[in-house]
Amino acid sequence: MSQDQTTPQDPTSQYAQADDLETQKIDHPGLESDMRSAPDYGEETYRGSGRLEGRRALITGGDSGIGRAVALAFAREGADVAIVYLPEEEQDAQETARVVREAGREIVTLPGDLREESFCSEVVERTVAELGGLDVLVSNAAYQMAVEGIEDLSTEQLLRTYTTNVFATFWLVKAAVRHLQPGSSIIITTSVQAYQPSPSLLDYASTKGALVNLTKGLAQELAPKGIRVNTVAPGPIWTPLIPATMPEEQVESFGAQSPLGRPGQPAELAPAYVFFASQESSYITGDRLGVTGGQPLP
Repeated sequence: MSQDQTTPQDPTSQYAQADDLETQKIDHPGLESDMRSAPDYGEETYRGSGRLEGRRALITGGDSGIGRAVALAFAREGADVAIVYLPEEEQDAQETARVVREAGREIVTLPGDLREESFCSEVVERTVAELGGLDVLVSNAAYQMAVEGIEDLSTEQLLRTYTTNVFATFWLVKAAVRHLQPGSSIIITTSVQAYQPSPSLLDYASTKGALVNLTKGLAQELAPKGIRVNTVAPGPIWTPLIPATMPEEQVESFGAQSPLGRPGQPAELAPAYVFFASQESSYITGDRLGVTGGQPLP
């Protein structure tokens, strides 16, 4: 079965089912290079058409998974890209850098920890300095770690989840707004978990609910400035985050609950981000695009 995004085909069999994936536990934060069943981020299939020609984009969590797929797609659409990632993810980040360069675009690599407000400001300023401006901010980096129940949720983990997922997004937007011109776009990665929270991911799910609310409020504030704010809400997507943060028995059935019967691949997310970043979505702000394999969202 062809896995490209142009050939009509059955989406239930376009990619591997949950039980066809080689599952293993990997160390957090998880390297894509350590996965026996590597995610498809679109290297062999994504075709650009110049929809982001001349844009400058900052993507957090850009080393692997959804972030890498978005970086690749943006580059093939004509954008220069800066990616943010943890220092221990350098190996994956260099793979993202390779495919962006092969697309003929500039890449800025920014290792560090978004839990520091000063670092959030720094990555914005470095992107502007090295790429000559900023047109698209993609707040995609996130922390999650499954627990047995709320009694096992430590204050340390709760603070880490909220600081990485919510506070960092506020800090990034606050630093970026002064550089964004009319026609710019902010895209925030939320989750099906914002609407269908799993008990083992209460802290993560609640941060995604907060980001949905942030998207709606921020879109109203920035609309008069010509800056649009939208969110992509993924369902179960096969990325290094899954085997690095979930019990092995859950990984083995990951994505099987979706109506399409399988986990999604990062390559299937990238077009949603391209849409929100491009002028094609000029009359859409404060909205959500769910990429959930058929799991209904309200």
